[in-house]
Order: sequence, then C-alpha cells, then structure tokens
Amino acid sequence: MEVREWTWFDIPEYEGTPEGAERITPNPGDEVGVMYIPDVEYAEVDGIHLKLQILRPMNRRDPMRTFPCICYVPGSAWQKQEMYMNLPELAALAKRGYVVAAIQYRHSRQATFPAQIQDMKNAIRFMKFNAMMYGADPSKFFVAGSSSGGHTAMFNPIIYDWHIDDRNMFGMFGVNAKVKGIINYFGSVSCIMPDGNPTTINHKLPWSPEGMFLGCNLYDNWELAKKATVVENITPELPMPPVCIFHGTKDTVVNTKQSVELYEKLKECGKDVRLYLVEGADHGGGEFSSDKVLDKVDEFIRYCLEKNEEA
Repeated sequence: MEVREWTWFDIPEYEGTPEGAERITPNPGDEVGVMYIPDVEYAEVDGIHLKLQILRPMNRRDPMRTFPCICYVPGSAWQKQEMYMNLPELAALAKRGYVVAAIQYRHSRQATFPAQIQDMKNAIRFMKFNAMMYGADPSKFFVAGSSSGGHTAMFNPIIYDWHIDDRNMFGMFGVNAKVKGIINYFGSVSCIMPDGNPTTINHKLPWSPEGMFLGCNLYDNWELAKKATVVENITPELPMPPVCIFHGTKDTVVNTKQSVELYEKLKECGKDVRLYLVEGADHGGGEFSSDKVLDKVDEFIRYCLEKNEEA
C-alpha cells in the first residue's frame, strides 16, 4: 500500500479472514463514540473560573454531524460540585447521541441565590455560541440537573427576565439561554416543604444546605424561601418548555413529594410535564442511567424536537 494521506472513504478494506478469526459486522456508520473535552472555561466571575466538562459524540462516517446538546448541572446541595464523579454515567447519555456539557456554578460558599441560575444561563449561552466547535446543534438545546442541580435547571425559564450577570461573556451578548425541554432528576425544588429533606437535621437553619444557598435562616426570611421555591414561581402565564421529572420512591435526601408537588403544579397550570417514579431508587444511583430511564430521556427529547417542528 502506498504512503499517502488516506481517508476512511478511500482506503481499501482488508478482505481476508485468517483461520480461527471472526469478522464482526456493526451497523455501518451508526455507532457513536464519545470524546471527553475537560475543563473548558466558560466564564470568570469575581476571580472564580467556571468550567464545563464536555462529552462530545463522534460519528466516523459523518464527522461534521451535529447532535442535540444537554447542559447538565450536577447536584451538590448547592455546595462545591464534584465535576468528574458522574462523567461515566453521563457518557452513557452522550453515547445515545447527545453532546453533554456538565456545568460548574458558583457554590453557596462563593455566592448565594440566584448566582447559580445566572451561571447556568451563561454556560448555556457559551455552548450555543460555540456549538459547532463541540458538535452541537444550537437549535436543539436542553437543560438537565440532579438534586440541587435539578432546582437550578427548573429555574431556567422562571427568572428569564431577571438581571443576568454577563461579565466576561464578551462576544456572546444577545445569545439566549432558552431550551427545548427540562430534565429534572430528583430535584430539590422546594425550600419551604416541611419534610422536604428527610435526613437534613438542620433543615432551613443558616448552616443547612438551603440556608447557605439563600444566605439566611429561612424561618426568618420566608418570602425569600418562597422566591427560591419552584412551585411558587409557576403560573399559567409563564412560558415554559416541556418538563420531564425522574425521582426515586425511596429517596432519603430529597422527599419524593417534592417532585410530585412540582408535577401537580405544572399540570394545574397547563404545562407539558411527565413524571417517572423509579421504584425503590434512592437519591441517585445506577437506576437513573439504566436503559429504561435513558429510553425515557430519548423519548422525551424526540418529543420536544418534534413538537417544536410542528409549532
């Protein structure tokens, strides 16, 4: 074989099969590989460098193919996030044909509500602005989050008209953070539910997760606690994309009733919502990256994209 710059399309295929060897015939060109792009800085706020962990699907036959993008906010009780811990599970989602961008936000020891929502929005803007660089289709964006990240994701449309911190977003002004759908995994969406966090012994006090998130004793600042509670912000008039909620039925950290209450409020306000209760599941775990759950995520995203085309 001559030495030159062969491409996959013109290099001759090896036709032989040595004795004892076996040929495997995959689905030609349909397989998706995943490339990990670590620590992509999307903003600097008050000296804090905020980064994304990006998982990019790759298709050999069509290297220019673009995919829907899921901007995912890892849970952390609004404290410092472990940005690398769940990447193997997120890779299972990327393998389905989605660019996944895990978002780091300013945690509660660095900034209080709504800084985390502002950071999420700027991360989405960054990914939209640079979509082609990471193989994403800028018209097919979704936001997802787990636990406290689910709370952040649910606020994407709620505070759309609030002041958004645009510092260090040079060149990206005017890029919106709107999404086609929201995927909420066992989100801690209520700061006022009395038994919302079964194992939090300092519930609502200043040093509790939600107290540090809001920077106060919630009992003395009930209006702020309500402002940071998702159901208190949902109205029939609020424009909202479809929502998909997953929650374990034996969650020891975030009461399953938080998702049930959110689901019922969304239905009451005429929103497009679906709820999946994962039997026996606790607060996260392998159940939420199982094929059964991933199939439901696929179904939801396809539905959102088809609905958008019909609109």
